[in-house]
Amino acid sequence: MTRTREPLISLALYHAFKWSVISPLLHTYFRGKIYGAENVPQSGPLIVVSNHASYFDPPIVSTSVLRPVAYMAKEELFKVPVLAQAIKLYGAYPVSRGSADRNAIRSALEYLDNGWAVGVFLEGTRTTDGRIHDPKRGAALLAAKAKAPFLPVCLWGSEKILQPGSSLPRSVPLTIRIGQLIDAPSSTKKEELEMVTQRCANAINEMHDLGR
Repeated sequence: MTRTREPLISLALYHAFKWSVISPLLHTYFRGKIYGAENVPQSGPLIVVSNHASYFDPPIVSTSVLRPVAYMAKEELFKVPVLAQAIKLYGAYPVSRGSADRNAIRSALEYLDNGWAVGVFLEGTRTTDGRIHDPKRGAALLAAKAKAPFLPVCLWGSEKILQPGSSLPRSVPLTIRIGQLIDAPSSTKKEELEMVTQRCANAINEMHDLGR
């Protein structure tokens, strides 16, 4: 029998939170537009790679691709009240940024092996303009090990949700674009990982250039 990542109660809470909180926020408060939803495979292992400009990005991406996504999120986020509970419901698990967190990598590979999608922010941290400037190879390494394709996703506008000194999200328009699948690397050689990582970054930045 294939073991699932979470018990049914966790999946029920995930969907309840998604449809009662995140989806209404995305489509009404943030006036979200989603393009390319037809590009999302609804089964099988998948690595969702995206840009990152806001703490709200993980649940927004998960809602937009219409399937649960386990996120490798920096451990600091799990210390933020309310946000910690929200991202846990959305499958997030902690990773120590800037170090080789073997437990996080092992968890990601386990989720992928069970057919779940895993989300990775390609730059590993937020950027002020929403673009990817310095993509990291972590997602490519996971893809190579799991033989899982990439799904490039671009968030446009999320960097404006929170303003300095404010804890309340602003009602700003968001656009989410979902690109074509990109094949996993055929090896874990540094050169190939860097090449496919840059390909993912280029695809996301090109979608970001399209704007609203």
